[in-house]
This record gives sequence, C-alpha cells and structure tokens, in this order.
Amino acid sequence: MNFARNYVKNKRKVELVVLSDVHLGTYGCHAEELLKYLKSIQVETLVLNGDIIDMWNFSKSYFPAAHMNVLRHIIKMLANGTKVYYITGNHDEALRKYTDLVMGDFELVDKLVLELDGNKTWIFHGDVFDSSTKGYAKIIAKIGGKGYDLLILINSLVNWFLVLLGKEKRSFSKAIKDSVKKAVSFISNFEATAAEIAIEKKYSHVVCGHIHKPQMKQIDTENGSVMYLNSGDWVENLTALEYHAKTWRIYQYNNADFIKENTSEDNDNMDIVAKILQE
Repeated sequence: MNFARNYVKNKRKVELVVLSDVHLGTYGCHAEELLKYLKSIQVETLVLNGDIIDMWNFSKSYFPAAHMNVLRHIIKMLANGTKVYYITGNHDEALRKYTDLVMGDFELVDKLVLELDGNKTWIFHGDVFDSSTKGYAKIIAKIGGKGYDLLILINSLVNWFLVLLGKEKRSFSKAIKDSVKKAVSFISNFEATAAEIAIEKKYSHVVCGHIHKPQMKQIDTENGSVMYLNSGDWVENLTALEYHAKTWRIYQYNNADFIKENTSEDNDNMDIVAKILQE
C-alpha cells in the first residue's frame, strides 16, 4: 500500500490513527520507521493503544535517541493540535495508577469509546483476555518477553546477512507463532471473545492490539455482527490502523515509499541550490 507522502512538505491528512505494541525500549522496536510514518501524516486524533513503552523490559542502558525522538514527535503532534489518547497495555501497566489523567488534549485511559460517523467504536489493548499476563504466569511472561527481545535481536542480525546476500528477510517469531497450533488457537479465541463482548455492548467496531496480528474483518455470531480490527505492531509487522472519510484501512509501512520521497526532496533542494548559484 503506497500511502506515503513527502513528510516534510506534503503531509497526508488522516482523521484517526491507532498505534499499538510499539515496544519502545526494546531491540525489536522499529522506532526510525515509525518516526518516518508519523512525520508523513497530519492526524486529528491519535490513539496509542497500549505497549507503547515496554516497561517490562525497560533498561536504562538501552533507550536509543530514535526511541526518544518518537516520544518527542508525539508531544509535538499534541502541541500542534492532535488529540492524543494513551490506552494502557500490559507492558506499560504501571501507568494504570494514573488512569483518567487529562492534560489538555492528552488523556490516559484503560479503554475508549469513540463515535465515528454515527458508529460506536470500542478501543482497548486486549490483555484483559490474556491469562498469561496475570499472577504467576505474568512472571513467566516477563521472562518470555526477554527471550522474545533476544530472538528479535538475533533475527535482525540474520536478516542483515540475508540482505547482504541478496535474499529476502525472514521473521523467526512470526514463523514460530504461525506454526504453533496453540498460538493460532489463542489468536482465534482472542478475536472471537472481543467480538462477542462488543456485540453484547452494541458497538459496531472493536479495535484491539496486544497479539501483534494486524487484522480487519467482519465477525458474525448468533447475537449479531461487529467489525473487528487490530492495529498489529511496530516490531514485526510495522502496521497501524487509519480511519478517514468513513473508511478503515490497515497501513503497512514500506521503506521504499520514503526512500523515493527523500530522493525527490534531495533533488528539489539541489535545484534550489543550482538556481541560487546561477543568480
């Protein structure tokens, strides 16, 4: 999907963007790519749907400038008139003690209901359905999170060599999740549970994160139907949800779009310099 624009001059206008599972502070986070995306759009409402800062795996020794720049840019968006909702997830659950904090156009919440063109949309992270984030299982999940972060780091090194050899990148974590029946079953149950509760509450759309699987599909049950959406993540999939002109779509980051825009901008700058020198 080629939605990119010149992110210095010509920002693409979007009514609503939902981001989740950015995991700032971990090796797997694609902060530079996310920053390019955020700079390419002009957003009325930005929903940060959990696990934006990974407090489970946070380390003072690892929080690169690129990760801090993402936070700075979100603050800049806020200062420029973007309404920002931060919905807490399991990896940033420490913020839940401050739930319902309101500072100007910034709100910290556990869940959110937005009315979009007459339709009620329910947005929450989704960890409430995941028993592995509770009690003793939570400790195991945190250890697993460390292992997952290490796997992503190793995967990055392997992909560097694959690109060097002219071969396609591979995602170890996605391959593992797709091949494990229990993981596939969990995702299916997660989606069904979210849909059933949303239908019961009379919502037309339900938006989640948490499972790192971008999705947009209609789910029908004997009690009704609902549009289920998941914003994916910025570790493996590099996706976001966008709502504009009464339409939802999944944004998929493509680095080639931004390389072309950068090249175009560089050429424009060279033309300007040439004209000055000619004068």
